[in-house]
This record gives sequence, C-alpha cells and structure tokens, in this order.
Amino acid sequence: MQTYKMFIDGRWEDAASGETFETKNPFNGKVWAAIPRGGKEDAERAIEAAYRAFTSGPWPKLTASARGHLLRRLGDLIAENAENLARIEVTDNGKLINEMLFQLKYIPQWYYYFGGLADKIEGAVIPIDKPETFNFTRNEPLGVCVGITPWNSPLLLLAYKLAPALAAGNTFVAKPSEFTSASTLEFAKLVEQAGFPAGVFNVVTGFGADVGEMLTTHKHVAKIAFTGSEATGRKIGELAARNFKKVTLELGGKSPNIVFDDAEIDNAVNGVISGIFAATGQTCIAGSRLLVQRSIHDQFLEKIVNLAKTARMGDPLLTNTQVGPVTTPPQLEKILGYIDIAKNEGAECVLGGGRPSNPELSNGWFVEPTIFSGVRNDMRIAQEEVFGPVLSVIPFDTDEEAVHIANDTSYGLAAGFWTQDMRRILKVSAAIQAGTVWVNTYRVISYMSPLGGYKHSGIGRENGMASIQQYMQTKSVMISTAEDVANPFIMR
Repeated sequence: MQTYKMFIDGRWEDAASGETFETKNPFNGKVWAAIPRGGKEDAERAIEAAYRAFTSGPWPKLTASARGHLLRRLGDLIAENAENLARIEVTDNGKLINEMLFQLKYIPQWYYYFGGLADKIEGAVIPIDKPETFNFTRNEPLGVCVGITPWNSPLLLLAYKLAPALAAGNTFVAKPSEFTSASTLEFAKLVEQAGFPAGVFNVVTGFGADVGEMLTTHKHVAKIAFTGSEATGRKIGELAARNFKKVTLELGGKSPNIVFDDAEIDNAVNGVISGIFAATGQTCIAGSRLLVQRSIHDQFLEKIVNLAKTARMGDPLLTNTQVGPVTTPPQLEKILGYIDIAKNEGAECVLGGGRPSNPELSNGWFVEPTIFSGVRNDMRIAQEEVFGPVLSVIPFDTDEEAVHIANDTSYGLAAGFWTQDMRRILKVSAAIQAGTVWVNTYRVISYMSPLGGYKHSGIGRENGMASIQQYMQTKSVMISTAEDVANPFIMR
C-alpha cells in the first residue's frame, strides 16, 4: 500500500497528529493508499509557510518573467509524467483512463498560458483631471491563496486556480478532497522538481471539518478558490465574508441540453450521451436535463436509449471501458436515492435505474446509465444536482418554452443546444442564463476561455484573462509635481 506525506514549506511531513486515513479504489473497493489526516495545526503551518514565502525570501524578488519560466517548467514536467498522474487519478476516482489521459496531457497548457501571461500584467497611466499630478496604477498579487478542489478532476481543477494565482505572484495552499488526495501529492513532487521556492506551494490533506475553518478564516489568507457543492460553497462564502476575503466559487449545475427539431440528430445523440454518461455524470457541467422538441421527442428518446444500452461498464483503467464507477460510497447512495425519488414522483425509468447485475462489477461503486422520460421541470430529479449517470428527459414545443424551462432552475453553470438555425443560435444563446453555452457541441473547455456560473452556480470566473485578474488587486499611485503644497483644509 502506498503511504503519502503532506507537502508543507518545501518539506514532506506527516500530520501533526500522526494519523492517516485510507483511500479506496472505486472499481474494486480496495484500500490502495494511506493519506495524512491533517488538522488545524497542519493547516496553520501551511498558511504561515505560504505567508513567509509571499513576504520574504526569493519568491517576491523574482521577476515576472522568472515566475513564468517556473510555470512553463512545471508544465513540461506534467507533460512528461501525464500517464503516471492519469493512472493515479483513475485509481483514486474511478474516471475513465481515456478521459484522464486527455486531461493530463491538456493540463500543461494552463501552466504554459499563464506562465506566458505572468510578465504581461500591466498597470496604466491615467490622465486624471488634477493639475500637476501624475497618476498610475499597479496590479499586485493578493497574498496567500487557498484552493479547495473536488474529487472528480483534482489536477485539472487545481490548474484552474494554481496557474493564474502563481502567475500573478501569489503563494498557495491546496486542500484536495479527502477521497482523491493522492494525485495532488504526486503533483507536489513536480512543483518541487520544477524549482519553486519553499512555501510557494503547499498541500494539506484531510477532512473539511478538521482543516476547513482554518483555511477559510486565517488572517493571512487573502482568497479562497473552491469547486464543489452549493452547500459547501455557501459555508465557505459565509466564513470568508467575516474577514472580507475574496472568493471564487464554482458550484453545482443542472445544465439543460436542448435539442431542436432541425438539429443534426446523430450528432445531437452523441453530444447528449457524452454530456451525461461519459464522465459517469460526475461533473458540474453535466447535461443532466435533456430538453427535446416534441415533434422529434419519441424518435430522439429511442435513439439515446439504444445508444446508452451499448455502454460498456467496467475497469476504468481499460481503454475500451465507456462508463466507470462512481467515485465515493456516499455519492453512490445519493444517486440511488435520487433514482427512487424520481420513480416516486412519477417519472418513467426507460433505462437502468439501479446497480448493474454483472457480478464482475459487484465490488465496485457502479450505477447503471439511467434515463427518465415524462419528467416535469418541477420534479426534484430536474431541479436538484444528482452528480451521477442519470438523465431527465423533458419535452417542449416552442423556442420560448425551451428557454423558460432551461432557465427555470436555481443553477446557471452551463447549457447546450442543437440546431442549424443561425438566428435561433444567436437568440437562444443570449437568452439562456448560464456562464457557458455550447452550440452543436458539449463539454468543451479551454484554458483561454472563462468558466463560471450564474445564480447559485457560483461567483467569479476561472480560465482565460478573466481569471488572472481575480488573483490581483489594483493600486492607484498619485505623484504631485507641484512646487507648493495646496491648502491642507481643502480636498484637492
């Protein structure tokens, strides 16, 4: 069994308590690694190390170009170790090796992109209305940033936060999910190898109840970036607000995937299946509500059911597996509970609806790809985030009704729709209340394009130019060139 240590102030250390906890493989339920169970003392040590690194030592003395070089070096190391990191993530969270390999081979681009932006951060000279006054602005780092990541894509979602934070000159404390900590600890080895000064990047592992309050309330923490559930995001936001800390929150979603009757049907079928089942539904942007125009509803439903029936469930480390296990036992129970709720509400289960009967999958945390038809948008299965391979199918008649149903939710993270009508593309994309809207595609992301939510789906944006601005603060400097000081009792 693999035994890990935390990475604090450039050193590999056990938890102060000496305690560890087990992490299990979702495919077979077996323990494969031991993770340090950090507590408040460990979180405080990591924050203090990050604060020292921000205020003294080599990091604040580095030029922006030098910071960029370190980030690009880190990107190279991730690329060199992509296969190993992908296998560790699959072992830890059960997602498909094909998907995790794609992610790990793509993640270096975040460090290349933000490494390139590091020395492009500029202020401005402002020709203000005050005579004999020279005014300019500086964009400066915030300080110690905390990144709290979920279990579904640990290193990708860490890159969303870490790359812009370090490019802007901040220091960082990462807290991965207790269910998937191993890949972040393996990643820390690459940060060390890249040559970042001690304390610039730290990893504290453990449970939110043990370390969460310290990470979100400590006086030296300037910002918290979190990806996860709405409930946890609300708690983090409340704690951070007590001391006016900045936050970026990427929270839940109940994303609509809309199919109009002029869509390229086969493309839309593939996009719908990919949007909900490819990641076992374990993504905030999952297209969990399928809205289908009534004129093609029955035909389209038949096609997606027939395609979903062919999905191969099995070992996520095998390249021919198409649906892997759910990552955690609590999530498994939550998904099965929502399936029961949907049945009790009157939705018709036309595919799946439980655990697979294959005895080879009995030790893993598997749920069959599940499709419900006859869903009303006011049902819980259509309003609450399931975070699993469960699709709700809702019919509509007009464009206006589709938009109304799409927006009739407390969430607004993402949406997709399928049509060949350019006028509809422009009108519907403007009307949908979501931070990302895909047209004739789904689940496309880029390090260059902002990602974030409307409404209860979060605050702030990650990726692209928009994200680096959220790791900086603007200072205005005014220099008098006057020979005589004006009347001190009058505002100038």
